[in-house]
Amino acid sequence: MVLMVLLNALDGFDVLSSAFAAPGISAEWGIERAALGIVLSAELVGMGFGSVLLGGAADKYGRKMTMLACLVAMALGMFLASIADSVAPMVGFRFLTGIGIGGMLAATNAVTAESTNTKWRKAAIAAYVAGYPLGAIIGGVAASEWLLPTYGWRAVFDFGAIVTAALIPVMLLVVPETAAFHASKGNLAGVNKTLGAFGKQPIEALPAAAADAAKPKVTDILSNPKLRPVTLLLAFGYMFHTITFYYILKFAVQIVADYPPGYAPGEAATVLTWANVGGFFGSLLFGFVMARLGIKWPTALMLLIGSVAVAAFGLGRETLDGWQWATILTGFFTNAAISGYYAAFARGFPAYARATGTGFVLGIGRLGAAGSPIIAGALFTILGNDELLTVSIIMAMGSVASLILFLMLPEREGDDVVAEDAQAAS
Repeated sequence: MVLMVLLNALDGFDVLSSAFAAPGISAEWGIERAALGIVLSAELVGMGFGSVLLGGAADKYGRKMTMLACLVAMALGMFLASIADSVAPMVGFRFLTGIGIGGMLAATNAVTAESTNTKWRKAAIAAYVAGYPLGAIIGGVAASEWLLPTYGWRAVFDFGAIVTAALIPVMLLVVPETAAFHASKGNLAGVNKTLGAFGKQPIEALPAAAADAAKPKVTDILSNPKLRPVTLLLAFGYMFHTITFYYILKFAVQIVADYPPGYAPGEAATVLTWANVGGFFGSLLFGFVMARLGIKWPTALMLLIGSVAVAAFGLGRETLDGWQWATILTGFFTNAAISGYYAAFARGFPAYARATGTGFVLGIGRLGAAGSPIIAGALFTILGNDELLTVSIIMAMGSVASLILFLMLPEREGDDVVAEDAQAAS
C-alpha cells in the first residue's frame, strides 16, 4: 500500500509538472493561453490512451509488468520534456509521459483493491488517491522553493525523470503480482507465491469461479447488461468531473501569475501546492467517511460543493494568501469526489476485468481531463482574460453533470454480478 501511494504520488507530480513549468514555458517561448492549453493537455490525452491500452495489458500480462513498463515510459517522457525547444516536440514528449501515467493509474488502482480486505478497502483506496495530491505537494514545494527560482522550468522535468527512474528497481524487487490476477489465470502456484509474500498460508486449490473466469476484455464490461450501465455512468460521470477538476490544476498557476498585481512564477506555483494540500486531506478524510456512510451520497455531496468552490474561484482574490485558500477549498472537495469515483471503480468491476474496466473508464474520463485546459484556454481567448468568473462558472458545470450521472449509478459489487450470472447459467 505504501508503494502504491508513492506511485500515485509520482503520477501526481508528473501530471502537474507542466502546470508548474507553465509560466516559464510561456515566457521563454512567447505562447498565448490557447497554445499553452494544448501543451497542458498533451499528457492528459496520453493518459486516455494509456489507461485503455495498458489497463487491458495489466489484466492480460500482469499488474507488475505493466507498472514497470509505465515507469520506463514516464521517466523517458519527463527527460525528453526537459530538453524540448518548441511546442510540437513538447506535446509529443508529454503525450508519451501521459501514456505511462494512464497505464499506471489503472494498474495501481487494481493492485490497491486486490491487496486489501473488504473492511478496509474504501479507506485504503482513499489513502491511495491521496497519494496523487501528495506528490503534487512535494513537487510543488520543490518547484516553487528550489527548482524554479534556482534552475528554471526545465529542472522540474529533470527532477521528475530522476525520481521516476529511481522507483523502477524498487518496484522490480519489492512488489509481488496480486493473487487476484494469478487466480484469474488459474495459476495456483502464482497465487501461493503471492500469499507467501503477504505472510499467508498457501491454498490447495482455486475456487471454481476463479478457475473458470472469462478472459478480461473491454467487450465484457460493455456487453453484460448488468455491467454496461455501471461502466458508462462511471466513464462519462468521471469525464465530466475531470473537466472541472483539471481546470484548477492546470490553469490556476497561470491565472494567478497574470492576475493583478501579478506574481512571479515561483510565487504563483504555491497556489497549486496548496490546492493539493486541500486535495490530500480531502481524499484521506473522505475514505473514512465512505467507510461509515457508503460511496454514493457522500460523493454526490462532494461533487456539489466542489462545483460551487470552483465557480467561486472565479471571483478573484486580492492577495496571494486569498488565492491559496481558494485553491485549498477547491482541492479538498474535488479530490474527495475523485476518491469516491475510484472506490466506485473498485466496487463496480469484477476482479478478472478490474484493470480493464478501470482503464476503460479512466480512458473515457481523460477526454474530459484533456479537454479541460483546451476548453478553458479557448474560453479565455473568446471572452478575454478578464472574464475569470464567467469562465470559472462554465468550467464548474462539469461537476454538476457528473453529480447527476453519479446519482444514477446502481450500488452493487462487480464480483456479485459475475456470481449471479454464473448461478443463473448453472
